[in-house]
Amino acid sequence: MAKKMGIVALLLFGVYVLCMYWYIFHSGDGKIPSALQGTAADPVMFMSGKELFLSGEYSKIRNFLFFIATPFEWLIYFLILLMGVSRYFEKITTSQTKWKLLQNAGYLFLLSVFVYIVLFPLNYYRYYLSKSYGISTQTFTSWMKDGVLDFWVSFGMSLIIVTVIYWLMKKSEKRWWLYTWLLTIPFTIFVMFIQPVVIDPLYNDFYPLKNKELETKILSLATQANIPAEHVYEVNMAEKTNALNAYVTGIGSNSRIVLWDTTLNRLTDNEILFIMAHEMGHYVEKHIYFGIAGYLLLTLLGLWLTNKAMRPMIARYGQVLKINKISNIRSYPLFLLLTSILLFASDPVSNYISRYQETRADQYAITLMEDREAAVTAFQKLTISGLSEVNPPLLVKWFRYTHPPMLERIYKVADHEGQKQEIPLKEEQKK
Repeated sequence: MAKKMGIVALLLFGVYVLCMYWYIFHSGDGKIPSALQGTAADPVMFMSGKELFLSGEYSKIRNFLFFIATPFEWLIYFLILLMGVSRYFEKITTSQTKWKLLQNAGYLFLLSVFVYIVLFPLNYYRYYLSKSYGISTQTFTSWMKDGVLDFWVSFGMSLIIVTVIYWLMKKSEKRWWLYTWLLTIPFTIFVMFIQPVVIDPLYNDFYPLKNKELETKILSLATQANIPAEHVYEVNMAEKTNALNAYVTGIGSNSRIVLWDTTLNRLTDNEILFIMAHEMGHYVEKHIYFGIAGYLLLTLLGLWLTNKAMRPMIARYGQVLKINKISNIRSYPLFLLLTSILLFASDPVSNYISRYQETRADQYAITLMEDREAAVTAFQKLTISGLSEVNPPLLVKWFRYTHPPMLERIYKVADHEGQKQEIPLKEEQKK
């Protein structure tokens, strides 16, 4: 039975990979609508021939990797259960100590190391791909350091979460999901509060914006928007990437507006001010708090569905999956498998809401700045720096894009009339 299920899982994954390969590389989707060709939103108008080629090639490879990576993780979790690896890890840790916390820590460490090793070739290829296309500037040593940090931060949080969840499962097999969700509320708020000052600085250096003249302009914008801001932060990303970015993070007194130094180095003041106005739009419209509320609602639904699925699956296939009961920590890969599937299935909804919020922030920035040209050129430079796909295929947009595609963003912020002449062509395109 276990062998048959394993073969079926591998065959299904193989068919899925072939289907996604055809869709990403040969479906012919993602073309620029004829009505928008020659406008400021058309990449031909602001990207060189080489940039267009690299953007198309890089985007397709990245999209394909995205769509196979998550199901590949599902396959790993399923095989870990099917082959008895999870039961073996539990057996090792329970034989070493009677302390439940240490047993959980040992099991999670073994499982995390195993998954990290299996996924390492795929993660390394993603790093190599970004490096070869000129997006990443990070050395292998620095990349490995970030990977190790990710491992330990994830391990520490997982240990807390898993210990609490499986303790609640032992206490109440029917209502553990509800109690877990209730504890998720303060935990999520706490993590959001400490992230800007505890977690993020583990990876990069953050400091107040060095360009005081620009900071004065940004704080003046904040005053116009009734935002109580004292500092704008910059972060040293140039040693890791050529991409551009800015974002809002944290809540309460730890909330921050952050600019990558790559953004500061490559955009004009007006373009930076537009991006800052965009981030202020998120603050004014309280998108962070709506995001937390949405996350908590999805978590409640996800935990309920996970419980509904785990119990009958263990009752019917427990012997094949080597799981005695739901409260055994060896069932954790099944928990990861189900929650990952549910998260993936919820991506189109959460991404749609995020894209709506980003559009609102763009509109707010235009109203505040009244500088459409800066908005257009900023988006064009963001596209070039990350070799972004301006008009992705539909499935890619649904599952990957938390921001509207650049085709939509540029078209909406630009003055629609006269765009064919308003944005000048690059020198190499004039020839």
